[in-house]
Amino acid sequence: MQKKISKIKIANKLARKKRIRARISGSSQMPRLSVFKSNQHIYVQVIDDQAGKTLAAASDSEIKSKGTFSEKAKAVGILIAKKAKENNIGKVVFDRGGNKYHGIIKLLADAAREKGLKF
Repeated sequence: MQKKISKIKIANKLARKKRIRARISGSSQMPRLSVFKSNQHIYVQVIDDQAGKTLAAASDSEIKSKGTFSEKAKAVGILIAKKAKENNIGKVVFDRGGNKYHGIIKLLADAAREKGLKF
């Protein structure tokens, strides 16, 4: 039987997301690194909010190797850092998308930092 997510949990996540987005915004000098995590996949974008453009994007569907969700998150962090460097992006503002900063989100962020992306 599938586990139901309570309405309170969903409301708390949306409130966190709204709070985060009220404080941060991406620009051409320092774009926003936005993370979206579903139960099965993880997606990352580098976004210039002022121009309304996505500068780089990566997801676990681009990763050829099969492994755990944690391994895929690390690989996506490395991939987004590589794509950002190709577009001459060195510093970003991290938008965790309402997710708590632990587990998969932390692994992705640490992997991107290791490859030279600063935030």
